[in-house]
Amino acid sequence: MKQIGNSNEDMLALLEAVVGIKNELLYIREYFHPLLKGEIYLSGEQVCEMLHISKRTLQQYRDDGLIPFIKLERNILFRESDIVKVLEDNYQR
Repeated sequence: MKQIGNSNEDMLALLEAVVGIKNELLYIREYFHPLLKGEIYLSGEQVCEMLHISKRTLQQYRDDGLIPFIKLERNILFRESDIVKVLEDNYQR
């Protein structure tokens, strides 16, 4: 029968592994978004961070029809490609 090492050391190693996996999952959830038909969908918060605008400004852009959005139940989503297109269309040199 194999001797098990110090159980405190084993538990600490296991806990460190679990914390590492949790951190990796949180990173994936934050920075990698599921694709639907090749599209990446962003939350309002992500769009605000991307454009360096406030939530109120984003709401005004939505109200004015400047930025297309999708409403699914209570969630508002933005296609990344729509955001890029708006930026490209309004780019001034």
